[in-house]
Amino acid sequence: MSRNYVPQEVEPRWQESWETEKLYYARGGDERPNFYALVMFPYPSGDLHMGHMRNYAIGDLIARYKKMRGYNVMNPMGWDAFGLPAENAALEADIHPKIWTEQNIAAMKSQLYKMGICYDWGREVTSCLPDYYRWTQWIFLQLYGRGLAYKDQAPANWCPSCKTVLANEQVMEDGKCERCGAMVTKKDLAQWFFKITDYADELLEDLALLDNWPERVRVMQENWIGKSHGVEFWLGIDGYDDEIGAFTTRIDTVYGMTFVVLAPEHPLVAKLTTPEHKAAVEEYVETARQASEIDRLSAEVEKEGVFIGSYALNPMNGERMPIYIADYVLMTYGTGAIMGVPGHDYRDFAFARRHDLVIPVVIAPPGWDGKELEEAYVDEGTMVNSGAFDGLPSPEGIERIADYMEEHGIGERKVHYRLRDWLISRQRYWGAPIPIVYCDNCGTVPVREEDLPVLLPMGVDFHPTGTGESPLATVREFVRAECPSCGGAARRETDTMDTFVCSSWYYFRFTDPHNEEVPWRKEKADAWLPVDQYTGGVEHAILHLMYSRFFTKVFRDMGLTSIDEPFARLFTQGMITKLNPRSGKVEKMSKSKGNVVPIDKMVDTYGADTARTFILFVGPPDLDAEWNDQGVEGSFRFLKRVWRLVMEEAAAGEVSEEAERQLRRKTHQTIKKVTEDVERFHFNTAVSACMELCNALVAHKESHGLTPALEEGLRMLLLVLAPIAPHITEELWSKVGDGDSVHKQGWPEWDEELATEEAFTLIVQVNGKVRDKVEVPVTIAEEEAIQLALGRENIQRWLTGKSIKKTIYVPGRLVSIVVK
Repeated sequence: MSRNYVPQEVEPRWQESWETEKLYYARGGDERPNFYALVMFPYPSGDLHMGHMRNYAIGDLIARYKKMRGYNVMNPMGWDAFGLPAENAALEADIHPKIWTEQNIAAMKSQLYKMGICYDWGREVTSCLPDYYRWTQWIFLQLYGRGLAYKDQAPANWCPSCKTVLANEQVMEDGKCERCGAMVTKKDLAQWFFKITDYADELLEDLALLDNWPERVRVMQENWIGKSHGVEFWLGIDGYDDEIGAFTTRIDTVYGMTFVVLAPEHPLVAKLTTPEHKAAVEEYVETARQASEIDRLSAEVEKEGVFIGSYALNPMNGERMPIYIADYVLMTYGTGAIMGVPGHDYRDFAFARRHDLVIPVVIAPPGWDGKELEEAYVDEGTMVNSGAFDGLPSPEGIERIADYMEEHGIGERKVHYRLRDWLISRQRYWGAPIPIVYCDNCGTVPVREEDLPVLLPMGVDFHPTGTGESPLATVREFVRAECPSCGGAARRETDTMDTFVCSSWYYFRFTDPHNEEVPWRKEKADAWLPVDQYTGGVEHAILHLMYSRFFTKVFRDMGLTSIDEPFARLFTQGMITKLNPRSGKVEKMSKSKGNVVPIDKMVDTYGADTARTFILFVGPPDLDAEWNDQGVEGSFRFLKRVWRLVMEEAAAGEVSEEAERQLRRKTHQTIKKVTEDVERFHFNTAVSACMELCNALVAHKESHGLTPALEEGLRMLLLVLAPIAPHITEELWSKVGDGDSVHKQGWPEWDEELATEEAFTLIVQVNGKVRDKVEVPVTIAEEEAIQLALGRENIQRWLTGKSIKKTIYVPGRLVSIVVK
């Protein structure tokens, strides 16, 4: 063993040893309790860099730690290999997606291996391989058979660059495509949907069960589901027999309605538009279709609209109101029509001002003087100008008016959701084919299960057609099919499935990855699921996590699992940022920005353990952290110090009982702190505690030589450092340990009595200002602490000539003296 720390010599040897021994391969029938650790599997769209490594390092630390805590750990890895990310990268490189994906998987697997990330590669899954997407197609058929998959003509989010449809969740807040950044428009297409809305209530209610999820993720899902209780009522139309349905959560303001707004896509727009307004309306409708939902709903955009020439009638008082169309009303939410109440809605107020409409007050603010409002009043108040309901508190008015509408058949209480059904159709090549055929005699027919998988053909020009059709539509031998029902000629569905379909069930497949008869056996899934610890980016809060919850509930209802939720505990790590040399700003690491740190360069220069230690030490793992080269150097120096501490011989020295006791205390305090910090995901302070213990061991060795407390401290340091820096600890354990792998050792236990401090620094305040500090025993009583503080020379001079009004003792911290 070299006296110098050369990680490039140490790390490859142990990586090979762990894989050969299959040290982190989960085994069935193990007597130890199961622990399922999982990091969100990646898109294989390019090389990894250090910005990617934070969640992998965290996941690996958890898996290694839990193994040492006595669990049978499953820590698998796979590849989310279908979809836009891989296909767009392949298009840019002018290479077939299959070849591009295979090359990247090999490269990324090698990089994870170099970083000492230990996965159970015997469970590896790749979503673009037939043995996986066969079961993705099988899941589609199960949803179709249960009425949860359907096809419908609908305006879809269309990315003109990717030339495909996007789900609402794949459109960013600025209205751009999450993959390529192009502005998203609308296009009418026949699309396949999954009925996630059937599970809206359960998805919302069960968020309360996820107390080990970040609060912000639960709030994001709650807002996306967007459950609203209100009243849906019907307005007559002057000169027509038709009615307009409107939904509102504030029916107490119905008497303040002065106009009605329809979504530009509303089916009554064409019928109700009068000839003199037709040209303006058609132009506005076309413009609105090109805008994203984000832009249409933005509070920053002025609320425009066009009068269509017709009038609606308020069902409560018969007043005649102009009908407009405006892009801030969406056909996908509520009824596609809103009542315009400018006195009590900010958007309506701005709209009314722009169109010179009256703004009556029907909910009086406290102390209202009867004058015109300067802005909309949106809070509770007293109902005025509301007929028989005048004088009611507005919350009571909501119930009374709802009752009245239901009694008179002009409205009813309803619940609406922001959540829309999951649009899964993609007009792209690189995805799992949808197992449906169309027969002129039989209509839409599902492929037989025994005929799965419907194979994705390889010899295809996979460039997007730009017509709204998938490239598969041009492959005659793929399109031609036999009807599973009548045996006649049929046409195969040419859309492929959204990649999120593939990634919403992979954690089930990991429990039984080689099964050729079923996607997984229930008893195997039940043995491992739910995932005990799931780690990944918060950007998946609404997409992948919501869809996975939906799938899990469907699988439960199918009898395929016993669980209600897929992920028991969720951790979302912050990003690693670095100075962008082009913009001069600190930004998320990205190849396109030129601010990445390559993994290979990092490992070749400092070793994987230094990279892991730094990335865990750089800051609280749930927050963004900036890459710092000096911090990397500091982590490298720390590991070199650990190496020298173990490798440099020391003679036995005189044993000082007090020095031994102090070192043992530090050792057991460190075991306690690292354990508690790892459990709380405070990895940065866990690393810091290891560094402090190392310093204490070095100082003890230099002063006292090799002693029993030093030997104990060295072993404990290597054990608690093992999940953080697995290679160096494995190497050094072979010198000071019992001959077996450090990662097979049990996690050390601390002695609570030894870990307890004997003394603490008592702070003494006078009128809130610190005036003295003194070391006292931890056993000191309140009266003793107060008398000691009052008798201190530094305190006496602040008490002279003053009277003591109060003394306060905070155990283990301070004495506060109030004088006058």
